[in-house]
Parts: sequence; C-alpha cells; structure tokens
Amino acid sequence: QVHVVESGGGLVQPGGSLRLSCAASGRIFSINVMGWYRQAPGKQRELVAGITRNGSTNYTNSVKGRFTISRDNAKNMVYLQMNSLKPEDMAVYYCNAEIIYYTGSYYLDALDAWGQGTLVTVSS
Repeated sequence: QVHVVESGGGLVQPGGSLRLSCAASGRIFSINVMGWYRQAPGKQRELVAGITRNGSTNYTNSVKGRFTISRDNAKNMVYLQMNSLKPEDMAVYYCNAEIIYYTGSYYLDALDAWGQGTLVTVSS
C-alpha cells in the first residue's frame, strides 16, 4: 500500500517560521494534487494550500503571502514553508496526496491518502 507521513511541527513564537515536510511512500505510480490541511480545536478541517504535479498552487486567503507550498516529484514529497506565524495558525496540519499506485504487476488504483498530522503551536 501507500503511506504519507508528515514532519516538522512544533512550538514557535508569533512571527516565527516552521517548515513542514510530507513524504509519500509505497508502490507509487504517480501523485496528482498534494496539499496541506489544518484543523484547529473545535473547527472543521480546512485546506491551507495545494499544488498540482506541474506546480500550480492555491492558498487559502489567510495564509497568502506568508506560506509557500512546494513539492519534489522525484522524491514524492511536499513541503509547507510557514513564515510570520500567528496564533490563529495553531492547528494540527495534515498532508493529503492523490496517489496512483500499483496493486500488482499491471494494475493501478487510486487513493486519497492522509497523514497522521503534525501539531503546530504558535505561542509566546
């Protein structure tokens, strides 16, 4: 099967920076859209940023100009550079990837894969 694993969360002061990483692994044929979502306590999960295989990006309005999403197709990885962090950015951040993977020698299937989440705490 396939898996996605996030890393890079932690505690940062307001105005600080963090870089999240997400690695997809398994019998991967290709990955379409990759994205970062977040969920704060008592709130719904929301899309933070997404990136297509050819590098087109989109961001939720609240992070535009502060966050940058990027990916390395050769390594099946996606990153989220977060600058000028605010207390309202505090949440569990989840990686999502639309993965096409091998189920056998000649067969492919698709999976909307999620990581386990990484906590970002913004506090002084």
